[in-house]
Amino acid sequence: MNNNFVFINDAFFQAEHSAILIKDLSVQRGYGIFDFFKTVNSKPVFLDDHLDRFYYSAAQMHLQVGLSRSQLKEILAELMKRNNLPDSGIRITLTGGYSEDGYNLAEKPNLIITQNSFAINQQAINKGIKLVTYNYQRQLSHIKTLDYLTAIWLQPYIKEHAAEDVLYHNNGALRECPRANFFLVTAANEVLTAGESILKGITRKNILNLVQTDILVAERAITLDDLATAKEAFITSTTKNIMPVTSIDGKNIGNGTIGPVTSKLQELLRQKASTATGI
Repeated sequence: MNNNFVFINDAFFQAEHSAILIKDLSVQRGYGIFDFFKTVNSKPVFLDDHLDRFYYSAAQMHLQVGLSRSQLKEILAELMKRNNLPDSGIRITLTGGYSEDGYNLAEKPNLIITQNSFAINQQAINKGIKLVTYNYQRQLSHIKTLDYLTAIWLQPYIKEHAAEDVLYHNNGALRECPRANFFLVTAANEVLTAGESILKGITRKNILNLVQTDILVAERAITLDDLATAKEAFITSTTKNIMPVTSIDGKNIGNGTIGPVTSKLQELLRQKASTATGI
């Protein structure tokens, strides 16, 4: 039983007593947006970056948040106080609201904020994961929508290929994983990630902004062919930090182990995240 508090529209409820109506567009049509951030020792990590993207996604999807940033932060602070979960994940969801006909946008969206305990899968980070590729381009990829239909539909495909996740490409142009951005390390120690037709993640953003003179991190077009010569690869997200990738489509990346560039970036990101906390 989940006794955590949640926030819906204008009030706090215990999770077991919270609900939205089935006529909400998120239920009827999968229409809505969300963002997700971590708290570590009761302090939000990269919160302003996440709120920037949340308000951007809402505007792009024609949804009015109805709260200023300061008002939303007050609600988040109260939710964290009530739940008292030092290490957690907080999800802010904005739906299409209660549509009269199940298709057109409602006048008022529904705002739902949940918090649950969360811990990074350190065992996977220490070991690395395997990916399998799939030719697919996400629609509205620049917006963090509720649409994960293809990703969930592909779960049997991922299992059949003994992989942990899928890496999308668009006719050979590498894009992203359903819930993470993708990076590869070239033979020249350049760290590259796709710069278009993806969701630009918060962890990705902070890696691109790292000030480190001996590691070049850049946005550039990368392809399936580049995997054959890549020395290292990794994916990034709020829930994964920097997750090493040791194999793609059954072929080792580099020597199939976690490389020195990935390890160094993991430490640099850890240092940066420790200074980017709080409301």
